[in-house]
Amino acid sequence: MSLSRSKVTLGHNPESGEDSGWTNRGGEGPQGQSEEVQTQINDWSQSDYKDSHDPTTPNNGGTGADPQVEDEVEGVDDFDDMGLCDQLLRGIYGFGFEKPSMIQQKAIPIALKGSDMIAQAQSGTGKTGTFSIAILQQLDPGLKRCQALVLAPTRELASQSQRVMTALGDYMGVVCQDMVGGNHVANDVNRLREGVHVVIGTPGRILHLLRKGYLDLSAVRHFVLDEADQMLSRGFLDQIKDTFQYLPRDAQIILVSATLPPEVLDITHEFMRNPRRILVKREELTLQGIQQFYVNVEREDWKLDTLCDIYDTITVEKTIIFCNMRGKVEWLEREMNRRDFTVSAMHAGLSQKERELILRSFRTGSSRVLISTDLLSRGIDVQQVSLVINFDLPMERESYIHRIGRGGRFGRKGTAINFVTSDDFRKMEDLQKFYNTEILEMPSNIASLL
Repeated sequence: MSLSRSKVTLGHNPESGEDSGWTNRGGEGPQGQSEEVQTQINDWSQSDYKDSHDPTTPNNGGTGADPQVEDEVEGVDDFDDMGLCDQLLRGIYGFGFEKPSMIQQKAIPIALKGSDMIAQAQSGTGKTGTFSIAILQQLDPGLKRCQALVLAPTRELASQSQRVMTALGDYMGVVCQDMVGGNHVANDVNRLREGVHVVIGTPGRILHLLRKGYLDLSAVRHFVLDEADQMLSRGFLDQIKDTFQYLPRDAQIILVSATLPPEVLDITHEFMRNPRRILVKREELTLQGIQQFYVNVEREDWKLDTLCDIYDTITVEKTIIFCNMRGKVEWLEREMNRRDFTVSAMHAGLSQKERELILRSFRTGSSRVLISTDLLSRGIDVQQVSLVINFDLPMERESYIHRIGRGGRFGRKGTAINFVTSDDFRKMEDLQKFYNTEILEMPSNIASLL
């Protein structure tokens, strides 16, 4: 059985009978409350994963193109040959980029032509740099107005993208500001009044600023949805649709993500104009260089002892341990500390300041083991994470690649260890089939493989 594709009614006005959603972008905001988006969302929250559309099956909607076939694009394999300004090139090389990654080789030249674009690539391959470079090249530094808007699903990812774009544009005199929930609105308003070229934020905060009239998008030429699979599903879709109504008609739309399920690609037909699609095939989604193992723990209450046994036998630079629920993260942190293991924990219940302190400590090496929910799985670039442990298998199978992508960014080697109970084997088999990969039983000499 396969899941139904998303059925979306976008911006329909019941009084006028006219559609005023994705495709009717204007410079002004919506008049009154727009109608609720009616969408059927995949439910992955049950004990077993459900089947979904085979990503290799042609999509008969829209253009009829197979959403998993990469657009035939010749890449440019040197930043110097992309026609970028000298100040931006200084920022690129100063940031540490030497050669563009595959997604950067193919996507940046297309984005510079102004085409709408869907870019899919594995975690850690430079997607943030892709849209940042394309946007910075096309900005007018002399125009102190918002010319680009980037939306991200989490505060941490928005803040990280802001840091990357600010560093890349260091010699251009551009101002990139993150505006996210948890920070004072007054600070955002003051920055907007001073003049901001690029706004990077979370959907709720951005929509609030738009509705209050603090943020003006009439000069926006570029709109990016980062982690688009998450942004176009579940609770974000209404906010994204409302944000679109404030965009100019001719704004360039860019979607980036590591995974793009067919039902998400279906939605893109509603608001993108003949997008160029740069997609990786499903079987390429599992990261090269990531060793994947499982441990048969049999029962849920044996996971803690198994984890402690592993840490008694191995030494690693940095480890992230993923749990599905906030309560389990807090419990595991307490139990590990009680057993004299130094760990830290991060979840959505912490304040923004607390999260930033924990991440900074982990990045600098003051803390080497971080327990987290999926909050940390999307796009948080923590260097030298050599081991990821899935204390719980993810509830959504698309989250698996986001999690294990922490373990080998930009080609570095990494290891993922999955704790599997007797009830989890069906999920693990489904993951292997979905990603066309093999998860081996963890060998007894695991320490020598790390």
